[in-house]
Amino acid sequence: MGWLWAIIVGFVLGLVAKAILPGKQHSPLWLTTVFGIIGAVLGNWLATQFGINETKGIDWGRHALQLVAALVVVGLGDAAYTMLRGNKRRA
Repeated sequence: MGWLWAIIVGFVLGLVAKAILPGKQHSPLWLTTVFGIIGAVLGNWLATQFGINETKGIDWGRHALQLVAALVVVGLGDAAYTMLRGNKRRA
């Protein structure tokens, strides 16, 4: 069940990050989901480092860190995907 939640959260975080980032992102939906999963894991790790991974009620700090990490990962991942895809097209 944990993997299913990771995929769902990664999907949602990836889409939200893609919607927030300016401009058009060219990565496919499956890759955006992977980027969202990576962002969620990175955000959870950061929340643990800051000591805010488990609080009473809704973990707003952890969710904010997950979103920020997803924004960074989706932005950098899409740039890398576009660069790699552009190089394949020229060859």
